[in-house]
Amino acid sequence: MRIRYSLLLIFAVLLIDQISKFYVKTHFRLEESVEVFSWFKIYFIENEGAAWGTKLSDLLPLQERTAKLLLTLFRLLAIGGIGYWLWDILRKGYNKTLLLAVSLVFAGAVGNIIDSLFYGLLFDHSMNQVATFLPEEPYDGLFYGKVVDMLYFPIIDSQWPEWVPGLGGKSFRFFAPVFNVADTAISTGVGILLFFNKRAFAKLEA
Repeated sequence: MRIRYSLLLIFAVLLIDQISKFYVKTHFRLEESVEVFSWFKIYFIENEGAAWGTKLSDLLPLQERTAKLLLTLFRLLAIGGIGYWLWDILRKGYNKTLLLAVSLVFAGAVGNIIDSLFYGLLFDHSMNQVATFLPEEPYDGLFYGKVVDMLYFPIIDSQWPEWVPGLGGKSFRFFAPVFNVADTAISTGVGILLFFNKRAFAKLEA
């Protein structure tokens, strides 16, 4: 039952993640947005780097393509490590809280690595056009795809009061990051591990 529970959860996350990315990629131009509510928008961007759009080449003296390749390879190694951890949890019989958390993290990591590995081959570019699936001229090669992000929650979009030192009059936005379903799964899984740590690591008796 535990294996089925984990596999169903991983499959559901990956399905929702990839369907949403495919839809946005084939219906939106880059940086195009649609307002769903005043505090929620579908806003299409592509992430070439790690969390918060950081590029490895910004941190290390590497060419951008070399940095992108290394980041993708690192993500593959990380997925291998998380996958082994998940298998070990199933083998040793930890409880459903830990299984839920690690399954979510694994599913999210796989969802984003699919973009990094294959999207460069599966689509053409989205700059000033809607991308085509399986084009004659894809925008890049294997290992060089960009991660598709689209969930944007500008819950507060205002300005700092003039009296705030150093920030007065400047724009203030909460919540600024743009992310995707895979990111949400990873964040949820990590949150479960942080806030329900004791419950997650309570081993079940055989």
